[in-house]
Amino acid sequence: MAGIINVTDDQFESAVLGSDTPVIVDFWAPWCGPCKAIAPVLEELAGEYDGKVTIAKINVDDNPQTPSKFGVRGIPTLIMFKGGEAVDQVVGAVPKSQLVAMIDRNAG
Repeated sequence: MAGIINVTDDQFESAVLGSDTPVIVDFWAPWCGPCKAIAPVLEELAGEYDGKVTIAKINVDDNPQTPSKFGVRGIPTLIMFKGGEAVDQVVGAVPKSQLVAMIDRNAG
């Protein structure tokens, strides 16, 4: 069953950088309105791209090291990782079509 995984600073390297499939990481916080707005879109994408792309969420309040390492300044920030490298990024609650385009560019 497709789903979104939650990762912490401690799990980030193995779950995201070490992943065999591309991973979109949603840098978010519970108090962030746009983060809540984009969550259903990410759920849809997790189902539609099951096996092709992994969707992960990291709470920036609970895990400050990883967002700092990747220069996250505003949330939601979505960064796509492939082969252990950040390959694409969008900031803000963007339309689903923009996320689909990012996936198609990098996971095709």
